[in-house]
Order: sequence, then structure tokens, then C-alpha cells
Amino acid sequence: MKNIRVVSAERDRTEKIFLLVCSIALVISAVLGICMGSVKIPLSDFISALFFDENTVNSQIIYSVRMPRVAASVLAGIALAVSGVIIQSVLENPLAAPSIIGVNSGAGFFAVLAMAIFPYKISVIPAAAFLGAIITVMTVYFIAVKNGASKMTLVLAGVAVSNLLNSGIDTITTFFPDSLNGITSFKIGGVMGMTFSKLYPACIYIAVGFILAMLLSHELDILSLGDRTAKSLGMNVKAIRFILLLSAALLAGAAVSFAGLLSFVGLIVPHIARHFIKSGNMRLIPGTALLGAVFVTLCDLISRTAFAPYEVQLGIIISYIGVPFFIYLIMKKKGGKHGDRT
Repeated sequence: MKNIRVVSAERDRTEKIFLLVCSIALVISAVLGICMGSVKIPLSDFISALFFDENTVNSQIIYSVRMPRVAASVLAGIALAVSGVIIQSVLENPLAAPSIIGVNSGAGFFAVLAMAIFPYKISVIPAAAFLGAIITVMTVYFIAVKNGASKMTLVLAGVAVSNLLNSGIDTITTFFPDSLNGITSFKIGGVMGMTFSKLYPACIYIAVGFILAMLLSHELDILSLGDRTAKSLGMNVKAIRFILLLSAALLAGAAVSFAGLLSFVGLIVPHIARHFIKSGNMRLIPGTALLGAVFVTLCDLISRTAFAPYEVQLGIIISYIGVPFFIYLIMKKKGGKHGDRT
């Protein structure tokens, strides 16, 4: 009993330290993201602009360019990372992620369709992206279940649906070239040229999705024990699973609506967070959110500074990290907690 208490206390301390380190890292990465770039802004100028509202060139750069971009990176990181942890848990598949199983592509297809039909209505895009995300996740899940819901079946179904939807995006671009000038950047993913007006509609969807995930964190823990156990505890498994997937779709769709088709965030971040947080989703979800925000913010900083004066799209930097990580997971796959279902 004493050993159990010691292990529990050590785990609790590790998790609290992880959350604290991620919080500090987020503040540091956000400040670096605002101060560094093609024009380097001294920390003193940033503090002056923040607290004294000085009308200078640096102040204009901070408020008009850097802060919206950092805010977009933070929000995209939170949304995609939390969406990933939900999808992996609900589908009991460590290889599942919004980009891997086609959720991002579904959101992207509907978002691009909305851009083509309603080119001047920014507020429509998050709603369209959410609709595309939820339709895609349900379609992929249905295909996988009908064909034996193994890990690889789900991934292959996602890849097939994702390719189909990406072809759909290219088709829409062919017919509406004038309305979709920035489609290449959208398909790669990035936060270049971000403004707060583009972020406001998506913020609502991210907030709702995150709150839903936190409210159902205990149910997510129970689902991980298996459907039979969850049902024996009186849970309406189908309803809870649908609401959780709805939450994941809200988050992924919102991120895609302003950051484009960023890949692998929802795959990489949850795996790293799970190494430090093992007590349950009540801490795993906020921990994953913080780490996701740090990860995307730092990747965007690298995209702006590593090849200066040139700038690389954010999605390219994340893919350089994500592809090797995905291959590593496939090679390491040995079943375990998220083992294949038969």
C-alpha cells in the first residue's frame, strides 16, 4: 500500500511539473514568436507596446502581424492536439489523428467549397469545416467497423477518404480559381498573413470543443476500458462516443478553417503528452493542449527564421517532424492498451 502511495505521489508530481513546464514554455515561445522574425523587435519595445500602447512601427508590427500569427499558432496547436487525443482514445487507435484518418481533408474540402461559394463570408468557413470534419470521421469509422475495426483498417480507410477529398479540393480549385488564390498555402497549412478577424469565428468552435472534451474527460477514461465495461457502468456508449467525436470534429474543423491542412500535430503531441501524464484525461487534455500550442508556435518560429530571408510554410516544418514520427510508430506498434479490436 505504501509503495502504491509513493508511486501515485511521484506520478502526481511529474504531471504537475509537466503542466508547469509547458505553461512556461508557451509564454516563452509566444514572446519569441512576437519578437523574432524578419524584423527583430527588442523585448523592451514589446513590453512598451503591450502596456503603454505606443504608436510606433514596431507596435504596428506586433499588433497587426505578430500577435495574430502567434495567436493562430496557439489556437491551431490546442485544437489539433486535443482533437488527436480524443480520436485516439475514442477509436482505441494510437495511429489515429485528424490528418491521418482524413478529418482534416474533410474539413478542408467543405471549407474550400464554402470559400468558393461564399468568398466574402469568413464566418461561414468554420461551420463548413466542422460539417466536413464530422461527416468524414463518421464515414471512416463506419468503413472501418464494417471491415473489422483494426488499427490498420482504420488508417487505410482514412488514407483512401483523404485522397478522395484532396482530389475534390483540386476539382473545386479548377472551377473557382479566382475565389481560391491562396489555395496552395491552405493545402500545405500555415498561419502567414493571419488577422484577428479570421480567428474570431473559429475561437467559438474551439472553446465549445475543448469544454465538451473536459466535461466528458471521465467518460473518455471509462471508454478506454472497453465498451463492455463502459456499458456495465451504465454508460450510453454510442451517445458518448458520438459527442466526443463531435468535439474532435469541432476542434479539427476550426483549426483547418484558418490554418489550413496542418498534418501530424494530432498524432505527435498526444503521444508525447501520454509519456508524462498517466492519471487520466482530466489532466491529459489540458496537458496536450499546452504542449500542442508550444509545438506549433515553435514550428512557426522555425519556419520564419531558419531560412531567413526566405520563409517556409508551417505545414512543411511540421511534416519534416511528423513523417519520421509516424514511421517510427508503425514500426514500434505492438498492440497494448490501444490494441487491435476483433
